[in-house]
Amino acid sequence: MEAFRTAMRHLGSRLAHANARFGAWFNRVTPKGLYPRSLLIIVIPMVILQSVVAFVFMERHYNTVTRRLSAAVSQDIAAVVALYAAFPHDKDATVLRKIAWQNLELTLDILPPDPLPEPGPQPFFSILDSALSREIGRRISEPYWIDTVGRSSLIEVRVKMPDVVLRIFARRGSAYASNSHIFLLWMVGTSLVLLAVAILFLRNQIRPIENLADAAEAFGKGRDVENFRPRGAREVRRAAVAFLEMKRRIERQIEQRTTMLAGVSHDMRTILTRFRLELAFLGEGPEVEALRKDVDELQGMLEAYLAFARGDPGEQASLTDMGQVIEDLRTNAERHGAIARANFMGP
Repeated sequence: MEAFRTAMRHLGSRLAHANARFGAWFNRVTPKGLYPRSLLIIVIPMVILQSVVAFVFMERHYNTVTRRLSAAVSQDIAAVVALYAAFPHDKDATVLRKIAWQNLELTLDILPPDPLPEPGPQPFFSILDSALSREIGRRISEPYWIDTVGRSSLIEVRVKMPDVVLRIFARRGSAYASNSHIFLLWMVGTSLVLLAVAILFLRNQIRPIENLADAAEAFGKGRDVENFRPRGAREVRRAAVAFLEMKRRIERQIEQRTTMLAGVSHDMRTILTRFRLELAFLGEGPEVEALRKDVDELQGMLEAYLAFARGDPGEQASLTDMGQVIEDLRTNAERHGAIARANFMGP
């Protein structure tokens, strides 16, 4: 019992591994887009259905009809052979030839008693060849030879009699279901028309979803979305309306934040301006100059923060005097009580 459980667990793990590998392979080969996947959902069942219908039709209907028609033609041929063997005829069998043509639509020729030709190669589409050969073999005991591919519209059958060889021509359409391809053509043509209509409708249903995805991506990247309108099915319209509502709320929040920051900016600029006026009344000196630099630095930091909050693009790159920047850093460090030395070597 324990061995059986172990074997079942091992089998389950192997099946799970095979399922995982098949899932990974299936994900690799299937398309990633919504439109191709939706198209496959329509095309694959239709192709499977058409294949099954065509197989059943060819396997059952076509084979059955061909066997019955071949049996009827072989009965006519056997009747001609039996009449020739049972009743005396003139040299050319004129009466028998007339009966075969007028009543059975068979062309009868009397040939010298030469050996029958060698059997030809088996045709690729050999349903007619095998069915007719089997039916004639059941009804005629004499040696015979069949050619179903030599002439496109006729079937040639030769029967070796004791003194002659009977060559009989029958219409090819009388021995097999010659109009079966019409059904297949109608089936394939109708499927193509239905598939084209389905593709058009599917494209119209997929386009609003693609537009919604493009609009969401553009808005996420900060670009304006002006021409987007809810379209498509009810569910897609609901998603589009929800996106537009979200877009309006975000824009309203950004506008409120910008208004608030504008007020904060005005208040802080007022304070910085008062600082600058007070520093102007203090005169000149190292301490005053350091305070002015602090005010300028605070002003720059405030402007940079407000520009970032407003969503303005970042500052543009420009040439900078690295020696002056390092010297300002050294001065600020000394002003805070540190001992610093700076040396810059460069162009």
